[in-house]
Amino acid sequence: MRRLLVPLASLALAVALPSPGAAQPAEGPGLEVSTSAPSGADASPDASLDAGPDAGPGLNGAGPGANGAGPSANGAGAGPGVEQTPPPAAVAFERRFVIDTGRAPPPPPDPTRATFSVEGEYQLRYRAMTSLRLEAPASDPAATTLGQHQFIAHWLRLTSRFHYKDKASVVAQLDLVRGLIAGDTTQHVDQVRDARAALSWAEVHPRYLYLEVPTAIGVVRAGQQGAHWGMGLVANDGERPSLFGDYTRGSLVERALLAATPMGRDGPLVLTVAGDLVFEDNAADLLGNDVDDVDDVDDVDDVDGVERQDAGAGDLAVQAVVSALWRARRGEVGIYGALRRQTRERRTRAGVVPYTEALTAGVIDVAGRFDAPVPGGGAHVYGELEAAAVLGATTFAPSDADLPSVPRVGRAPAAVRSVGGAATLGAVHVAVRGPRPADRWGRVVTELEVGYASGDDDPGDGVARRFTFDPSHNVGLLLFDEVLAWKTARAATLTEKERSGEVPAPGLRALPSKGGVFGAAYVNPRLVVRPARWLDLKAGAVIAHATADPVDPYRDPDDGGLANYDGGDRRRRDLGVELDLGVDARIAMGRLLTIQLGTEAGAFFPGGAFNDAAGTELPDQFLLTLKLGLIH
Repeated sequence: MRRLLVPLASLALAVALPSPGAAQPAEGPGLEVSTSAPSGADASPDASLDAGPDAGPGLNGAGPGANGAGPSANGAGAGPGVEQTPPPAAVAFERRFVIDTGRAPPPPPDPTRATFSVEGEYQLRYRAMTSLRLEAPASDPAATTLGQHQFIAHWLRLTSRFHYKDKASVVAQLDLVRGLIAGDTTQHVDQVRDARAALSWAEVHPRYLYLEVPTAIGVVRAGQQGAHWGMGLVANDGERPSLFGDYTRGSLVERALLAATPMGRDGPLVLTVAGDLVFEDNAADLLGNDVDDVDDVDDVDDVDGVERQDAGAGDLAVQAVVSALWRARRGEVGIYGALRRQTRERRTRAGVVPYTEALTAGVIDVAGRFDAPVPGGGAHVYGELEAAAVLGATTFAPSDADLPSVPRVGRAPAAVRSVGGAATLGAVHVAVRGPRPADRWGRVVTELEVGYASGDDDPGDGVARRFTFDPSHNVGLLLFDEVLAWKTARAATLTEKERSGEVPAPGLRALPSKGGVFGAAYVNPRLVVRPARWLDLKAGAVIAHATADPVDPYRDPDDGGLANYDGGDRRRRDLGVELDLGVDARIAMGRLLTIQLGTEAGAFFPGGAFNDAAGTELPDQFLLTLKLGLIH
């Protein structure tokens, strides 16, 4: 079987050669001059500047039709007629040509009166998967797998917008229900947020509540809001659909922001400055919910679901962000810098002596995008790029140095030196069945995304090199979202409950990847064929290789030396090959409701990086998801 993978992967790569990770288009109009702080080194800050809806095009959601930002985005109105291919100048590029969710853009403010609107979506998922092999705890040697084979989960997200003419706007968003409603639960991975370790029909998660005021010099925004920049590698607001997989919580901040347009409201230059208190992102959680709150009666260190080595309520993370964005007709390019300070209180297992983990780091991130018509008409090429470097110092990093006998004394910080980036290139052929924008859609889309995230194969050298993408930037279905996510979660759980001594392991909260790409280089070709406006047939592949020896940083080096997450040879860097298929349909039920139906399936053929201590290969992994959504 594996001998067939090389020619199959080569064929997929050739088919998808022109292709970008336009898998993260923006929703609706907005000057999203996002800026985000370090998401690298696993302690990385995420900070981004969304300069607000209806403020003009921006780096993330720039321009009309960003992910359904054109009228009738779900296929309504694609009436009968002979398909035409107009000259290139007749059809402008829209992001919904690449990913069409069926969402319509929110109504803009009316300068003559106050307006109020509500949008929402309900999503239901059934997922079945093969058993994932994981290292068993000493306390439960029979628990050699994740324990979850199938489940049903759902979420309901409501967004309201109140516009007082065009003078001010209030935006609120709430995940009213979210959780696992039926099926199997996971075992021994509770040291990570959203561990799916217990059934939970209703979890309320506040997301947005902010005020936005346009001024003569730009836009002022204050309140809890999403943070997004570029392709969403470092900060991702958790609202950008991708071709495969679902978006997650996202980066949420309490933010005061000013986005200024010194060359005029419609000028090409946007300068943004913001100050943040991080509510939650991939690296921090203000309320301390990054550990699954499951009461383990067999663990004396858990009391009423509270893990006793966390002394405080969560992470205190503040950051300052600045950015500059240059917008042109066919593209944008931007740069931002962010400085972040983050602390978390920990204590000894006896719960007496406190200890503080801290991070001080900065990020430099460059991002851009472009689109251009193909000579001859009827097609466009497009692309995106984001590259980031994180520099600083942290004690949120694994270390095999001797721990101090008195934790108050503190640990020597490790230097943060991590880099990551991704680029996409794609082409879309546009089908046209009439003169209206609603009569246009992307008939065939080919994309190629390549990415790189630095890894760290030496936890004791005093340098933290691991860079982790935000989990809402999806790459495939299985390798990063399932296999590596659960292996790092199991390693963190074993470390906290069995490997740690009296003093807590340093930087443990940064170990679980939560589904984000880390320590890997990958190629991700994707293909979408739309026989009709409302129907997507899609395929993709992921070919990945570790950028450093895949090492479980908390495994005892005296126990045979450093090893991978299965206890195997850390020098094996081949992560494997993944093949994905899917079908999505959007059915418009009048103007108020769109029904989404779909299925996704993935097959992952692991490489040697997942061999265990005996050299036994990880079995092939398979996943099936059935999707139902209601969009208003």
